[in-house]
Amino acid sequence: SAGAVKMQPKSEEVKFVTKNDGYVHIHPSSVNYQTRHFESPYLVYHEKIKTSRVFIRDCSMVSVYPLVLLGGGQVHTQLQKGEFVISLDDGWIRFVAASHQVAELVKELRCELDQLLQDKIKNPSMDLCMCPRGSRIIGMIVKLVTTQ
Repeated sequence: SAGAVKMQPKSEEVKFVTKNDGYVHIHPSSVNYQTRHFESPYLVYHEKIKTSRVFIRDCSMVSVYPLVLLGGGQVHTQLQKGEFVISLDDGWIRFVAASHQVAELVKELRCELDQLLQDKIKNPSMDLCMCPRGSRIIGMIVKLVTTQ
């Protein structure tokens, strides 16, 4: 009888921000159009179109660790206002880490994954799951992503 109840936004009110376009909306033809709440504030998308406003289609929510580990650009860590921040894409995407150790471990895991993928490109017949280094890195990433 007293107080306010927070309501979920309407589908047409859900919007995200991109580096180059500012606010974008999920296209009405997208399977995610009716989704009004995402666990993570980050989406990856395949197609962006502009009609009455900028829309994205073929989008999926992505959580923090897959974005840090598989996203483009270099990973940087720094101390800002007493918090350890992991940043991507020249600071456009930023996350606060639980500690300096967590930030450095995530950065190092990303470096190891990048090197492992470079090794695979140089030697396409290499089985990443059978080599000890590859299986450790992949196992750690799977554990991290599935338990976050």
